[in-house]
Amino acid sequence: MEVTPDFFQSTSKVFTVAELTRAIRATLETKFGAVWVQGEVSNYKLHPSGHQYFTLKDQRAAIACVIFRNTLPPGAPPIADGAQVQVYGNVSVFEARGQYQLSVQILQTRGAGLLQAKFEALKRKLEAEGLFDSARKRPLPRFPKRIGIVTSPSGAAIRDMLNVLRRRAPNVEVLISPVRVQGSGAAAEIATALNELAAPNPLWEPIDVIVIARGGGSIEDLWEFNEEIVARAIFHSAIPVVSAVGHEIDFTISDFVADLRAPTPSAAAELIVSDSAELGRRVNDLANCLQKYLRNFLQQNQTRLRFLSERTLARELMQRMRDAQQRLDLTSDSLLRRLKQFVVDSRAALSTHAQSLKAHDPRRELLVRRNQWSDLQRRITAQAPRYLQTARERFHRVDGILRVLGPEATLRRGYSITSDLEGKVIQSVAAVRPKAKIRTRVADGEFESQVTP
Repeated sequence: MEVTPDFFQSTSKVFTVAELTRAIRATLETKFGAVWVQGEVSNYKLHPSGHQYFTLKDQRAAIACVIFRNTLPPGAPPIADGAQVQVYGNVSVFEARGQYQLSVQILQTRGAGLLQAKFEALKRKLEAEGLFDSARKRPLPRFPKRIGIVTSPSGAAIRDMLNVLRRRAPNVEVLISPVRVQGSGAAAEIATALNELAAPNPLWEPIDVIVIARGGGSIEDLWEFNEEIVARAIFHSAIPVVSAVGHEIDFTISDFVADLRAPTPSAAAELIVSDSAELGRRVNDLANCLQKYLRNFLQQNQTRLRFLSERTLARELMQRMRDAQQRLDLTSDSLLRRLKQFVVDSRAALSTHAQSLKAHDPRRELLVRRNQWSDLQRRITAQAPRYLQTARERFHRVDGILRVLGPEATLRRGYSITSDLEGKVIQSVAAVRPKAKIRTRVADGEFESQVTP
């Protein structure tokens, strides 16, 4: 080959080794991404760092592989030279050596099944993103009014669910979104139906819970419910979702993402609605308990009312006695306050005298002040009896005046009081009619008479 000046001029850029290697790496990762490869293990080495290195080969070629620490789950099959395996990983380039390699994410013995491996890979991916987190799962409504069901309209699952719903909750509204549950494009139909039921729609009232359902089958039959598009539609649903796919032993990705996993479609119908007959029995039991409570309440209050009625008179007498006791307490408190105020005033005067003592010789005036204090103490002690004696004397004086000036004293002096039969005192002759009967009261009694013209 002859190198001409035109050859060098056609090359517009000179790469460094790192730049070229990085460009090759970007091309490989973009072109291939993640791939499945099968072959025989050779040159296996477990590095002290925990990473695993080996070569995967067949009769014509070989590729370097690396499994970084903690990538494989604890139950992964052991690796040894000569083992026939299937691996899933990303094609990349180790730039330090300029060597392309496979970064392994999944390893299984050859013939274990690609679907199961794909299932485990997607499960680990979604679990790492938090789609299976139990903290985000929402409780189902206790008494749903409308239920949306995503399933095949011709399958046995919908018939079983409708039978259970009619028996347990005949008043619940059911909205069925018909989809294919198997075959190419079925996963997209399921995800679309979920999104439509979860979004507000003027054609139907808001739905309380959504159920995705399918009968049992193999992993291939149930695979549409292991697709990532269905899992993310369940995760982003604004309405709680129940996964009822397959039989009790079947598990799909939808079961892990849903707010509740039901072992069968029939079990899902029983879990999301309460038995109306059982609710009726509970309501009747509560009504009977309430009636019994009301009867006991009325009987107790009737007995209490009779007891209170019988003791009305005694209660009135007790109230009068309590009123008298309160008046006595008020009088006692008033007297006590006066005595306390007197003591306070006396103490204030004593304090004043104490201040005055500071300006005098204590030894000279101590005897005088002691005598004054003794006299003051005697006066305080005698003050209350003096108040009571003064009150008694005033009472006797008023009683004597009343005896002298009262009507009884006037009658005893020879006067009388005349009134009509109704007790009205007659003060003028014009106040009586002829032949009217009148009553006259004297000192020792009263008598009746008739007015003559």
